[in-house]
Amino acid sequence: MRYRCKSLSLISWSALFLFLPSLALAQGVTVPEVSLSIGGSDISSGSEGLSSGIKAVFLISAISFLPAIILTMTSFTRIAVVLGMTRTALGTQQMPPNLVITGLSLFLTISIMNPIFQEMYSEGIQPYMDGQMDGTESWRKTSAPLKSFLVRHAREKDLALFLDITKSEFPEKPEDVPMQVAIPAFILSELNTAFQIGFLVALPFLVLDMVVSSVLTSMSMITLPPVVISLPLKLMLFVVVDGWHLLIGSLVQTYHVT
Repeated sequence: MRYRCKSLSLISWSALFLFLPSLALAQGVTVPEVSLSIGGSDISSGSEGLSSGIKAVFLISAISFLPAIILTMTSFTRIAVVLGMTRTALGTQQMPPNLVITGLSLFLTISIMNPIFQEMYSEGIQPYMDGQMDGTESWRKTSAPLKSFLVRHAREKDLALFLDITKSEFPEKPEDVPMQVAIPAFILSELNTAFQIGFLVALPFLVLDMVVSSVLTSMSMITLPPVVISLPLKLMLFVVVDGWHLLIGSLVQTYHVT
């Protein structure tokens, strides 16, 4: 009965709020007009307010695409894939957790991409905020360092593939590669490189698993799972060679040498 009373009360309040404007108009009560202003200009009054509203919509849309930009247009993809494959090769199930791998990948991405972000800000964003260039020039200056990074780490065959897919003309200079070609080519190249590195990391652990399995089979210990013996050995080997330090250092170096 108590829950029923609460439901009836909620319905009553909802009906009151729905029909309150109609009752006010019927009684001749003047309802105050509400207007939204962005950047000091009214959206409902004039073309300037409409322009500010459109800019706000574009800004919110750009922010919603920010996670996808971080995942696909930076070094995050290669680092996250390699760390995930390393965990799989070790056979530690969910250790380290996904949150740790994602966080480490994110901070490594910030460290690697920091010079590029600084160049983008100093070349395009800051002059635009200071009123020294228009939006078109600012976009060209801002995207140039990022495009250079994407093209530099993309394979030529991947660039040629997406140039053919998009029916784009073959550029004379790397700076002339369109962004719609550079971004997917970069992602495909990153996945290919990440799987190559993951294979090289997993190969020693695979050999160790095969050796342990062969030894157990020769000793007629078939009922004993090989992972029980190989997991401590793999962890000991990884710790002895300081595997995380070597892996992270090698990943960062793959971006600095090119």
